[in-house]
Amino acid sequence: MKIAIIGLGYVGLPLARLFATKYSVIGFDINESRIASLKSGTDTTLEVDDVTLQKVLVDNADQNAGLYCTSSLNDLAACNYFIITVPTPVDKNNRPDLTPLYKSSESVGKILKKGDIVIYESTVYPGVTEEQCVPVLEKVSGLTFNEDFFAGYSPERINPGDKEHTVEKILKVTSGSTLEIGLKVDALYKSVITAGTHLAPSIKVAEAAKVIENSQRDINIAFVNELAKIFNLMGIDTQEVLTAAATKWNFLPFKPGLVGGHCIGVDPYYLAQRAQEFGYHPEIILAGRRLNDSMGEYVASQIVKLMIKKGISVNGANLLMLGITFKENCPDVRNTKIVDVVKALKEYGIKVTIFDPLANANDVKKEYNLITINSIPNDKFDAIVLGVAHAEFLKLNFSELQKEDSLIYDVKGVLGAIADNRL
Repeated sequence: MKIAIIGLGYVGLPLARLFATKYSVIGFDINESRIASLKSGTDTTLEVDDVTLQKVLVDNADQNAGLYCTSSLNDLAACNYFIITVPTPVDKNNRPDLTPLYKSSESVGKILKKGDIVIYESTVYPGVTEEQCVPVLEKVSGLTFNEDFFAGYSPERINPGDKEHTVEKILKVTSGSTLEIGLKVDALYKSVITAGTHLAPSIKVAEAAKVIENSQRDINIAFVNELAKIFNLMGIDTQEVLTAAATKWNFLPFKPGLVGGHCIGVDPYYLAQRAQEFGYHPEIILAGRRLNDSMGEYVASQIVKLMIKKGISVNGANLLMLGITFKENCPDVRNTKIVDVVKALKEYGIKVTIFDPLANANDVKKEYNLITINSIPNDKFDAIVLGVAHAEFLKLNFSELQKEDSLIYDVKGVLGAIADNRL
């Protein structure tokens, strides 16, 4: 058994590392700088620590177990399992962008052999694997689906930055294009996932299960975001309301916030797109998306109102934004909603300094055309906004960064009494 992992990002690398403890694994990525970094024993996403990564790295692809990283497709030719873990984003109009899936399927198709199994982990809407990806595999390889080669789907459940719920500790949903292949795929994952597996009856069921996991969470967060807006108008502290309500045994403990990242802020659009193709216009799903997408401007407006109340001149004010990544203790800046807050603040004439010790400044510049700094600034500010609850931020002496007349706004609700207000 030889396993190829296509895409060595937040999902692919932890999975490759885990499989490499038992099997020969070839990790493939088109980003050559990423491969070079991994070969040196460092994961810049911080998902796998250097010591753990270095334990499984091998210098060639012929070992019985271990991880060999490469950007050469030819190195994957001997593999018989191909697991595709590329990102599935949305475009500027929030339409699913399957380009990475198409391109990775083309790549695998070039080296696909009889008897091989291709497993997709990327989040998609029901039907993508068999109706979009498999035809690409057939066309490029010249092989026939479910005769010469087979497919599976096992949705990723990686939680970036979470060192407690790591890949092997999260129950894995599996599926296959035939009953026999489903059992093979399930057995493969079960051999390394200590939390166990759940074999779905079909690939479409597994695809649907994944896309509703995050859609459900998105809708719940939208609900508490709406509550935050309502309670703010009433002069009631939303966090205190949620704490009181959580004393009931079956209350769901969601908190208001900015919903970004590559899962919760994206997956509902995949389900909505598919529903519309069947002639159904989803109402609750898209309503939740609209509300959550509006929260950046809402947070900015609350900050500005607070500045006015405190007599701070808004136009020309200096504001320190703490954090640009989409979540705490993680360097991932994909689809971060902090940029919406920054954009809205700048429209008020506020000068925004973004400090994030984890974010890659080049990635932020390339993706959002924003400047970030990785060390604490020496300046003092009219306003400080905790946008992301990195552990490093919770240790800051905020008074050293504040002007005499200034304010602190806490988006995450973790600063306690030192914050003038919170979401």
